[in-house]
Amino acid sequence: MAIPVTVYSTRFCPYCIAARRLLKGKGVAFEEIAVDGNAALRAEMTEKAGRHTVPQIWVGDRHVGGFDELAALDRSGRLDGLLGLSGSR
Repeated sequence: MAIPVTVYSTRFCPYCIAARRLLKGKGVAFEEIAVDGNAALRAEMTEKAGRHTVPQIWVGDRHVGGFDELAALDRSGRLDGLLGLSGSR
């Protein structure tokens, strides 16, 4: 069973693009919530994350943080387990 991944992002943010690329490279499906020009969605993200910058990423109910934290989890080898991916790439 796939663990749901949610990414709050904007279209042209380089960190958002990098996060999408990393997740897609692992074959992970994710729900993307675009906050471009949508004050209500950005406020929702800020309230949930406690941060106003994008991207903000959740794996299941766990708030991972932004791209830097996602990449650090990947470098440490812990991201695949968090995502529920079987076996290492």
